[in-house]
Amino acid sequence: MADFQTIQAGQDRIAVRKDLRVPMRDGVTLAADAYQGTDDRPRPALVALSPYGKELQALALTTPPQRRPSPMWDGCVEAGDIARVVKEGYVHVIGDLRGSGASEGEHIGNYNAGGVPLGQDAYDFIEWVAAQPWCDGSVGMIGISYFGSMQVLAAAERPPSLKAIFVSGGHYDFYETTYHGGVMWFMPRAAREGRGGDSGWAFTDGVKSRMLETYSPEEIRERVAKRLRDPDVAAWPNLVHVLNYPKNHEAWFDIVMNEVDGEWYEERNPVTLAPNIDIPVWLQIDQGRGWTMDGTIELYNSLKGPKKLDIGPYPPMQSRPFVEEHDKMFRWYDYWIKGIDNGIMDEPAVTVFVEGTRENVTGAQWPPKDVEYRSLHLRPRHRLSFEPEPMGAEYAAPDGFYQAPLTVTDKVETLSWSTAPFDEPTELIGQGAAHIFAEIDQPDTNFILRMWDEAPNGRRRLITTAYLKASHRELDEERTTEGDPYHPHTRAVPVEPGRIEEYVLRVYPFAATFLPGHKLVAELSNDEPPADAHNSLLPPDAFHLPVGRPVTHKIYRDAAHRSRLVLPFTKRAAAGNR
Repeated sequence: MADFQTIQAGQDRIAVRKDLRVPMRDGVTLAADAYQGTDDRPRPALVALSPYGKELQALALTTPPQRRPSPMWDGCVEAGDIARVVKEGYVHVIGDLRGSGASEGEHIGNYNAGGVPLGQDAYDFIEWVAAQPWCDGSVGMIGISYFGSMQVLAAAERPPSLKAIFVSGGHYDFYETTYHGGVMWFMPRAAREGRGGDSGWAFTDGVKSRMLETYSPEEIRERVAKRLRDPDVAAWPNLVHVLNYPKNHEAWFDIVMNEVDGEWYEERNPVTLAPNIDIPVWLQIDQGRGWTMDGTIELYNSLKGPKKLDIGPYPPMQSRPFVEEHDKMFRWYDYWIKGIDNGIMDEPAVTVFVEGTRENVTGAQWPPKDVEYRSLHLRPRHRLSFEPEPMGAEYAAPDGFYQAPLTVTDKVETLSWSTAPFDEPTELIGQGAAHIFAEIDQPDTNFILRMWDEAPNGRRRLITTAYLKASHRELDEERTTEGDPYHPHTRAVPVEPGRIEEYVLRVYPFAATFLPGHKLVAELSNDEPPADAHNSLLPPDAFHLPVGRPVTHKIYRDAAHRSRLVLPFTKRAAAGNR
């Protein structure tokens, strides 16, 4: 069993088995490295799987954790603290997915949706690890983001040796990971191609476009020409380049070419597969990236077995190498894998960090407290009020802004409305809705809403966000409830210029207490400021596709057009702020 090398990691020595070949059921082999203690006794294993390259993950042994905005932060070093895993008595097994790194096979499209399901490969990988003499037969998984999504895909296949998973910062509904309210997000480009603080996929000739594998060259040309008729796409140089040279940008090309939801994304949607999961699952997510909070909560509600939901504090980007949450993870695995009765299952199922008070609240479900949805109405003079506007549009004239394309200006125009200072702590926990009555002079635009907690000294902290592409305004009326809108995003319907429409934006889940003297500020634009108190904490590519045409926006908030925020006040807070 001793076939390993030893390396020094701080004060400790670690045994490593490099370039293991892991056979899949179709004959393809995946590459893996395994790290463990030097006494060579069998241990439970924690498996990490991604297309980012196992060698990149090994930097966790030599690189201290970096946080944004450090230029040494690399978003793809996500497999966890190797030395800590070994010290806790586990084997850390890091594998390259099919078609990436040193592994064989083809990786076609996202989650290999055009080839072998990645969950199937994960099943074979886990069972091979469990059968090795250096493993005691029990397996968990480790890693955030893509590694986290792989945990869900693996668990849905029900490999017998997988005893539990601990998922931090995963991405689930893949359409909502890439298009927020129908507005394209650029971060997946960075994760795949290596831009803006990410090394990207460990690409090989085995990584292929599902679109190019599915459609003929003539069909591709027709579809590309149609996509380039979108002025937002046509105005952005990178997208023009991607669409003209798809073989250099296989995975990103597939995303750009599929701007609406449907079968393309649903086939491997981890949330859809979640009801198959019956092993214990811990889901953790930090605030500040609302779409991943939304997906995490949706996944949590779909799970059938023992489960916990842990929502942490802002800011949104964890360190790289990823080391946060390890204490909780080892408690989880010590209980479910090692059989140590540490009382973790006697603790509440849901824990939520509340910004403002910086306290944790607990409960049996999300949200962990009873809430009452109340409306904050947009009023003249940039005010937010619990009372609606009594006057008509002839007296309460609409607010407005004109946004020129970012090709000709660096300035992003914004409208803002704020409450009066709160006179007592006011707590909100849950998701919400923004009902915006607007008139635009083009067939489409973006609505980007950001909510801030503004302190008496003017310092601001982002609380949550909402996005909606105007052409994606359709609601699923059966799934939509007060404060909880649902958009199918299965088609784009152009707007009739000059017509007043009601746009209902989904306000992503959040938890915040506004302290006495603080204000809630709602800020509306159709593009994002290039840099501000929030964006400076994100990688350079973590922004959304700007609108590529000039648009004039009129925002109505009169007695006939009650533009408002519908927000989840906890019942104590709702009673105290009448």
